[in-house]
Amino acid sequence: MKKYWSFFRIRFIRGLQYRTAALSGMVTQFVWGSMEILLFRAFYQASPESFPMTFEALSTYVWLQQAFLALYMVWFWESELFNSVATGDVAYELCRPVRLYDMWFVRGLAVRLSKAVLRCMPILIFSWFLPAPYGLTLPGDVKIWAITILSMTLGLLLIVAFNMIIYMSVFYTVSPQGIKLFVSSLADLLSGSVIPIPFLPDHVRTIVEFLPFASAQNVPFRIFAGDITGPDLTISILKQTFWLFAFILIGRYLEKRALKRVVIQGG
Repeated sequence: MKKYWSFFRIRFIRGLQYRTAALSGMVTQFVWGSMEILLFRAFYQASPESFPMTFEALSTYVWLQQAFLALYMVWFWESELFNSVATGDVAYELCRPVRLYDMWFVRGLAVRLSKAVLRCMPILIFSWFLPAPYGLTLPGDVKIWAITILSMTLGLLLIVAFNMIIYMSVFYTVSPQGIKLFVSSLADLLSGSVIPIPFLPDHVRTIVEFLPFASAQNVPFRIFAGDITGPDLTISILKQTFWLFAFILIGRYLEKRALKRVVIQGG
């Protein structure tokens, strides 16, 4: 474990160096979050009883989404990993005394966490000071905080595990561009990034909530906002755990199959 921890630290510290990019990202997320909340406010004023979430819960959901965007954005890909497979540079990775899947998994965690650390606190503090119902509403129950942290951790691991499946699939394709575009577009909609999942039609929402993408940001943010409670909370955590282990098993299987017959530079 020491070698993976060392690799994690190196990638995490490296990610903390991009402060200018983090600052520009924060400004963008402040503006985007404000615009999104004001847009929904216009609809809520017309017919507040028509929506499945309270406006306070929606505002909290949006600000959490902006604060932790780096953790759960499926469309964030590391081009270096795709290029290493396409160019054959992955051979250098295979020479190291570590498992390729584990090393890339740790790398994905480090990069996402370093980006989130630089951006989340200013956004959370800013949104907390906004007047109700436009700001971040904090739950008063300590158990909700603990369950949210657990759910956020499971969601982050799930996203990284899903990314690993896509990275491993490059061993079987000529170019990663097609699958990247398809997966990014589909996952954004199904994860609640475009609109919260409760806003989908009932028959569509039932299907989407069972799919793995709904177990990422959708679950922890709605738990924190008080939109998931009681038995639904336990079921949501179990779904996250199930899909996490399923993705890890699929990713490891693809890695094992790919490395058995990988061809690098025609060799």
